[in-house]
Amino acid sequence: MKRTVFVAVIAVMTVCINLVVHAHDDHDAIEDFSDGVTVTEVDCTLTDGTETTCYQTESTSIPVFEIGPFCPETLDDTDGIWEWDGENPGLYLMNREFFMMLDEQGYTFFDDEGNINIAVDDPPPAPGDIGDTHSCVLHTVHEEVIITALIPIEPVLADTPTNLGNVAQVGIGIDGVPIFADAPSFFTTGNMPALDECGGHMDPGGWYHWHATAGDIDSSFEYEGLEEAHCHLEQSASALFAYAYDGYPIYGSAEPDGSLAEDLDECNGHVGPTPDNEDGEYHYHSTLDFPNLPNCLVGVVAEDNFVTTADSGIGSANETESTEGGQERGGQGQNQPDFSAAAEQLGVTEQALQDALGQPPNFETAAEELGITVEDLQDALGGAPGQ
Repeated sequence: MKRTVFVAVIAVMTVCINLVVHAHDDHDAIEDFSDGVTVTEVDCTLTDGTETTCYQTESTSIPVFEIGPFCPETLDDTDGIWEWDGENPGLYLMNREFFMMLDEQGYTFFDDEGNINIAVDDPPPAPGDIGDTHSCVLHTVHEEVIITALIPIEPVLADTPTNLGNVAQVGIGIDGVPIFADAPSFFTTGNMPALDECGGHMDPGGWYHWHATAGDIDSSFEYEGLEEAHCHLEQSASALFAYAYDGYPIYGSAEPDGSLAEDLDECNGHVGPTPDNEDGEYHYHSTLDFPNLPNCLVGVVAEDNFVTTADSGIGSANETESTEGGQERGGQGQNQPDFSAAAEQLGVTEQALQDALGQPPNFETAAEELGITVEDLQDALGGAPGQ
């Protein structure tokens, strides 16, 4: 899944001078959000203690556009996409060819009649307890969930960037749809909560969210060699897609003139002109490789910046009881494995563990390189503190 990014202090200092003076520069972000998203200004506190003002967005669980399909019903159907991180890693359409490839690797997702095993709201197994039968996971749509997010109006640069691990909070789309980093690996859950071809799916709380920059996802499909996939939403590689939770905007992979964005920092951002600010401001760009989201956030996020009225799932009052990956989850970036504890359990160094896993992580290759079983590796990472 998404590579883990370690940002050098020197790189942070390099962008710091520009970030301090380039924020929104007279640009009113309220105007950027789509109809149906309520945006107000409220007092808020950032996680570094800064008292400031935030945009508060409110949106509903189901966007105005058509979502899905997610899981195919049979081997003869083609619905949804998934980034596979085992043998033959890559981004795939979920079709017969994909599921037969997994079956050859020992992971069967269908019965003797070719029907795909679909689990509706069934909790996935505990980490490290993956059986022989696997499912494509669907979560029920809850139409009355309200999603509230906070975005700092004047971004504040963090001392060090925040790396974005699995399901970490990235930002809020201008359509009001929440954005999260990578979906949990199959090798953690034993199941796949399929994404639709726009890179989104349902949380256990019943609301739709992104795991990709949907407005430029077709560029990723082309880059990944998946040209038969297509998102039905309007595509623009240079358009504004979202605001990250640190307040900086997220655009597609291209500059206003259509050229590929260059001179980007470790978080895939830089200072430069945008369609909304020709004088230049700090902003993120989507990547070409999938999932095509920024790798980290350079700014400070607001406390309690994501809340839902759902009965379960991320942002709910019962957040730790139900998550999309079957793992407990806290705030920004807290869903990453404790590599130190996992390395100690396996009897290897932390650096050796991370080097063996590679990017994207490949459990089978890593287990072979470390001289351990895949099951032991899954147990160490899935059972480590913080999961």
